[in-house]
Amino acid sequence: MGTSPDRSFFPGSHWLYFSVYLLAFLVGLPLNLLALVIFVGKLRRRPIAVDVLLLNLTVSDLLLLLFLPFRMVEAASGMRWPLPFILCPISGFLFFTTIYLTSLFLTTVSIERFLSVAYPLWYKTRPRLGQAGLVSVVCWLLASAHCSVVYVMEFSGNSSYSQRTIETCYQEFREDQLAVLLPVRLEMAVVLFVVPLLITSYCYSRLVWILGRGASHRHRKRVAGLVGATLLNFLVCFGPFHMSHVMGYILGESPVWRSLVLLLSTLNSCVDPLVYYFSSSGFQADFHELLRRLRGVTAPSQQEGSMELKVQKEGEGQGQDCTVQTV
Repeated sequence: MGTSPDRSFFPGSHWLYFSVYLLAFLVGLPLNLLALVIFVGKLRRRPIAVDVLLLNLTVSDLLLLLFLPFRMVEAASGMRWPLPFILCPISGFLFFTTIYLTSLFLTTVSIERFLSVAYPLWYKTRPRLGQAGLVSVVCWLLASAHCSVVYVMEFSGNSSYSQRTIETCYQEFREDQLAVLLPVRLEMAVVLFVVPLLITSYCYSRLVWILGRGASHRHRKRVAGLVGATLLNFLVCFGPFHMSHVMGYILGESPVWRSLVLLLSTLNSCVDPLVYYFSSSGFQADFHELLRRLRGVTAPSQQEGSMELKVQKEGEGQGQDCTVQTV
């Protein structure tokens, strides 16, 4: 059978899930909202292909974060599903789809960055917005089609679903369900993780080699940050989770540690803003400008508060002077 919520490493481990989900929500949501504002502004001013791809990645992360509260409720309930049945496949489908969208869009961004450095003249004369839009649609369809297995598993002939009540959400599976699910997971690990990782590794290794021959220190530093954030996503956030797919296929059941390493995948929504930040100098400039504007909005209220405090202190000082003179 698959992973059961009772099979945990320590008592109360569901609070670890809740804490990680809450951390991802509190950190990832504001950062991705800032990125959304910046990319929309960039596309209005001077649209380029890589910004189209990064905008889609931002929307994907926001979908994950907006449905993350459902996971928090599940964790707070001891990894039981207290919500209406229909929310289980929806939240699971979006949760896993956004994970694979991240790997696909990170790969397309690596290709774009490689082409912009390896063939700069050709790249500048071809904005390729239409191609970027088409690639984005293909990524969404590819990830969605694979993750539709969530619906297949949740609706596959369990009489208890006719009452729309379930105890767990996408955690416990029958033998006949595992016979379908485990090969699909292995195929997803290969097609949606290993192949994108290989392509991304090739593009960025070539990019680093080309820039090492004469790029400025600032440019090399930005590319190093981009490569580091991307590999952090692939190797740390996604690597252990997809290793569980391989181990599950070999063992014939979901590994007990699968749900724990899935927590690392949740954190990709906090790592992706680093990819945005190092993606271009234009994004960095827009990011700092937006932060200055946000600080400017809060600064007047702080200044007003400090002025009121100053006037109050001056009034108290004058009162004390009058008292001394009277005495």
